[in-house]
Order: sequence, then structure tokens, then C-alpha cells
Amino acid sequence: MLIAHVALPVPLYQLFDYTLTTQAEIGMRVKVPFGKREMIGIIVKIDQQTTFDIENLKPIIEIIDTKNLFPQPVWQLLNWATSYYHFPIGEVIFHAMPILLRQGRPAIKDGIKHWQLTPKGQQIDLNLLSRTPKQKLLISSLRNNCLNESEFNSNIYQELQKKQLIEIVYRQPDKICWHTNYSTNKATIQLNHEQLNAITTINKQNKQFGVFLLDGITGSGKTEVYLNIISDVLAQGKQALVLVPEIGLTPQTIKRFKQRFNAPIDILHSNLTDKERFEVWLRSKAGDNAIVVGTRSALFTPFQDLGIIIIDEEHDSSYKQQEGWRYNARDLAIIRAKIENIPIVLGSATPSLETINNAQSHKYQQIKLTQRAGNARLAKQSILDIRGMVLASGLSQPLIAQIKEHLDNNNQVMLFLNRRGFAPLIICHDCGWIAECPRCDRPYTFHKKQNRLICHYCDTPRDIPQQCPKCGSTQLLPIGFGTEQLEKQLNILFPNIKITRIDRDTITKKEALNTYLHDIQEGGAHILVGTQILAKGHHFPDVTLVGIVDVDGALFSSDFRATERFAQIYTQVSGRAGREAKAGEVILQTYHPEHPLLNILLTQGYQAFAKQTLQERKQTLLPPFSYQVLIRAADRNNQQAPKFLQRIHDWLKANYDQNLWQLGPMPASQPKKAGYNRWQLLLQHSNRQLLQQILDNLLMNITQWNEASKVRWNIDVDPIDN
Repeated sequence: MLIAHVALPVPLYQLFDYTLTTQAEIGMRVKVPFGKREMIGIIVKIDQQTTFDIENLKPIIEIIDTKNLFPQPVWQLLNWATSYYHFPIGEVIFHAMPILLRQGRPAIKDGIKHWQLTPKGQQIDLNLLSRTPKQKLLISSLRNNCLNESEFNSNIYQELQKKQLIEIVYRQPDKICWHTNYSTNKATIQLNHEQLNAITTINKQNKQFGVFLLDGITGSGKTEVYLNIISDVLAQGKQALVLVPEIGLTPQTIKRFKQRFNAPIDILHSNLTDKERFEVWLRSKAGDNAIVVGTRSALFTPFQDLGIIIIDEEHDSSYKQQEGWRYNARDLAIIRAKIENIPIVLGSATPSLETINNAQSHKYQQIKLTQRAGNARLAKQSILDIRGMVLASGLSQPLIAQIKEHLDNNNQVMLFLNRRGFAPLIICHDCGWIAECPRCDRPYTFHKKQNRLICHYCDTPRDIPQQCPKCGSTQLLPIGFGTEQLEKQLNILFPNIKITRIDRDTITKKEALNTYLHDIQEGGAHILVGTQILAKGHHFPDVTLVGIVDVDGALFSSDFRATERFAQIYTQVSGRAGREAKAGEVILQTYHPEHPLLNILLTQGYQAFAKQTLQERKQTLLPPFSYQVLIRAADRNNQQAPKFLQRIHDWLKANYDQNLWQLGPMPASQPKKAGYNRWQLLLQHSNRQLLQQILDNLLMNITQWNEASKVRWNIDVDPIDN
């Protein structure tokens, strides 16, 4: 008797055994009994072995697929990822599937509905339909293969169907052979010698695995390099996968792709319906599209013949999944490229320190773009010391004067503030009470337009209290400022100037961002206010001034990656100024003008910052010169989570030498969220392989401990948020 070892979408580190009585293969979906319900699972292994009593094993109820759902490279990638990230295999595999496939939908395209004659309809004497001329004409049209379905109303079809003369059939749509008619529209942009060198170098890879770091300053024309590389891949009939941090943030990039290529392009992101995502999955697998542009989960899309992977803004933290299975799409994309034996390009103006280190150690080939494309010049950058100044919603008088000067010249101004809402807290003027979310123990953010308090950690809203619950005072004041307050202040200062605010609160609708960007592209005096959404990949040719309103919070953080993130955001935001022929300037407001990080960025740039920071990391043995794992645990009573992590700590200390460094258990940087108390234990080791072996052994033990069932816990390999 054959045994099918099935992965189910449950948070358990095991497979489930069922008897197999019909033909099946690995990678097929099956319906199986699980407790008192039925579930969809995936066959991971078939053999004659089981650790259970074979007499008690239940049979598979139904085999859904006729073949493996995943192409071999994707299947291999998912199995590798399960092992590396130490996450339940069922949850990993199901994460990589569109929701409709998880629900058991057949993995085939919807058929196209057609009417056809039944055997009775083929033989009937048409003279018998003389009293119903329309029915007679429809039957005649079907016999002569010249039916125009829209010529007849639905009643005629229904009457003939009742007479059993015609029937509905569903036919699979014809295969799309886009590469037979493929062509590329010529670029209007003249490439410089650095861009030409980048294209030649990558194309020379001869379609084999290799990792290229396209390290180009903002405005250096990285997208044009991508387009040329993809053109070469498509000319061979192969497909391309382009990953972007957030799909809504790059409509200009999508537009350029569609203008350049006369080939089907699909976009994958969270705003699509389940049916739309499913259809893209099917088209890619069948080879019916040429290019897929998507966010991190698009990495698991099956392709018929993938030729290249491009990761735009490779440094962006959006590539790291922060809930459930905490994978890094950039890192997994490199593994997929290796499995597929194709080149992969990592593009960024501010590469992550891990990527720079890999380039320096020659694991990746670094290609630099140091010139701005066209006539664009680098913006002039300056620090504005705001100590002792009176601020209007965060704006100093010198910055306001500069804004006015640029607007008077009919140019555009961008103001960056990475804090949305009207004010970050509400305080009682009389007793000092602060409105806090009881589920997170963090201050609510005041959103004036909605007239509500919203917790930015768990998204819980509440009404603004009429009076202080502690002392009864009605003097409740907003403290600090966010993008909403900044927008209001600018409307007062510049009442006749168009102001656009772009943050998570203003782009909730699907087309909102496209509308805003179109208005900005129209040109003329205009102020843009926004969070880091504005920093990512946008091209604003008329922006000549970028004002960074408040950065000081990022300069003093317990997270060793905070300076890297700040340097990236600062460099990216600064790059929005002076994108074409117009000269640009960047003004950075700060209470700490002497801060060494600011000065190295302004005087020497991101590359100098990266070099210095990598030296510091090497001296302190921090990543990328060591490897980290964060074990998190959470509970309601604040007792079980620290106990559980302490047991892990003690077990590791007893079984492994001092080369494994442990920090904790200790409260997480955000100790409470959505009613759960959060604790963490950080593990660090100089050898990645040994750390993986330690985790394997640890997991085999944890799953046997009673404490594990009393808390929510997870393992985060290569964490980026401590």
C-alpha cells in the first residue's frame, strides 16, 4: 500500500499520512480528512513508510490535480526555503499559491462558452422549424459555422436548448504565442557609456546564473538599463520577472514598460482580486505573458521559460515579510535564479550593506552608474540648524522662505516627513494624561480629518474623549506634528498653491496615487507632502527643492540598522530634486547639525557612509559579518512567553559552546501589541551553516515541550527589525 505524506496549511512542523489507492504524484493537491473537517493539502512525498498504525490511516478523499502544480524550480525553491527559514512546510507551500488554488479551484483557465448542435440538432429537418424562423436560422448558422451569437436573443437559445437541439460547451482559449509577433518600440533616450557598459556586461552572462549589483545614483537611468536587458531576453522568447517594493508606487515604471514592449505584461499586487491573481498565475505558467511586475510574493509565480529576474530598489525593507513566514524575497530571488540558472540584477542607488559586502567579496558583480541621465545635475545639499527657531508645524522660517522662492519660479517643492496623521499624541494640558491604546501601550495618533484617534501599531481606532478620564479637564491638546498637520499649515502659508499629500491615509483607493502623480506631472507651482512613499522610484522633473522636515528621531535608535535605513531614505529623497535640466537643492532641518552621520552623507555621500559603517560592523561582529536569528514569543499574561524563551536559552547554553551568542530573553522593542506581551531572544553566530544546524536540533526539541503550546512563537531568520 502506498502512503502519501501530505502538507497541510497548519502551523505544525510535520506532514500527515494518508493511504493512496489511485495514481498520484508529488506536488498534486488532494482533499483529505483532518479531524472533523476536510482540508486541501499537497502531496510532498509518496512511499510505503509510515510511523503510524497503517490500519488507522485514512484514505485520500479526492485528488484535485492531474499533474504537479508547481514547475520543478519553484518546488525546489519552496523546499529550500522551508529548511532555511525553519517554517512549517504546509504554510510555506500554501503561501506561494493564489487563494483560489488553496480553496481547490482547478488549475486551468476558465473555458470560453460556446453553443453547439446536439446529435438531434445535427439531424433535424429544418422544415420542421418553419414556424419559428429565428430558431431555424440559428440552427442553420451553427451547421454552416457562421453563427454570430449576438444576433439572437437569449430566449431563442433557451427554446432550442429545451428541445435538446443545441447545448453549451466550454472550450479552452487558444494559446497566446506573443513571441511570434514580439517587437520593441525604440527608446527615445540616448544611453551614456556607463549604461551601455551595464547592458553589455549583463547580456554577456550568456543566460547563466550570475548576480549583478546595478549600483546607480538616483536619476542615473537604471530603469532604461532594465528595459534594454529585458528586450534581449524577450527576443529569445523567454519571460522576465521584475520585483518592486510596492506596486502602487511605481506607475511610471509600469507605463514605461508598456510603452516599450509590444508584448503582454502582467502586474501582481495586493489590490488585485483573487480571480485576477489566479489568472496571472495561469498565464505565467503557460507562457502567455512576457513580463510579470510584482511585489515580493510575485517571486513564487511559475513561469514556462523564465530568462531573468530584476529586483528594483533591492535595499527596501518591503522585500522582507514581517508576519507569518518571515522570508526575504530578495534573498530567495537569488536562490531561484541559481536554481533556474539565469542572471539576476539587483538595482539600487543605496544598496544594502549585505549586498555591498557580497559585491566586495566578489560573490556579486558590481556595475556602477555614477552619472545622472541626460542633463540632470546632482542637487546642492545643506543642513539647517533649527535650534532656538520658532517652528510652524515643523517648518522653520528659512525653509518657508526657500519654498516661496522656488514656487515663485513656477517650480515644485517636496517636503518629506515620515510620520502620518495630524499629531503623534493627545495630552491633557492639566494633568499630563496621554491617550494610549490599551492593546499596545502606545500613544494614539490624532487624525483630524477623520476626527479619530488611531493606533499605528494595531490600527485600532477610537473616538476622541470629550474630557480627560483622569482629571476631567477638557483641555486635551495635540502634541507634535505629522503630514496631515503639515499639509494644513502649508495651505495657510500658500493658499493659492496646489498641495498634494501622499501617505497611507490618502492613497487607500486603487487609482488615487495615479491621479496624484498625473497632477504633479502636469508641472507648475505645486507642493508635495509625504512619507517615505515619496522616496521610492518616482520621477518628478519639476521638483527643484526637497525639504526634509524632521530626521532627528532616526539618528538616535537602539536598532543598529537605523542609521543604514536613514542614510537610504535620505539619499533616495534627496535624489528627487533636480531630475532634469533644472538645478535642485535639498535642505535638511535638524537639532543636531554636527551629527557625524549627517555630515558624512552630505560631504561624501552614501558610498562613504556604507564603507565606514561596514568597517564598524566588522569590528563589532554585526551582520553581514555574523548571522542572526530572532525567536519571538507572545502571551496575554506576560508570564509564559519569558519562561518559554528562558527554557530555549538554557537548553542552548547547555548544548552549544560560547560561539553561539545569546541576548535575552528580553521585552521586544515594542513590548505590547494588540493585547499580546511580546518577548524575544536573539541568537548570533559567525557560521551560518552551524547556526542552521543548531536551529534544526532546537526545533526537534521545542515541538516536544508543553510550554510551546502556551504561547505564540516564531523564528525569524536574518531579521531586519529587532
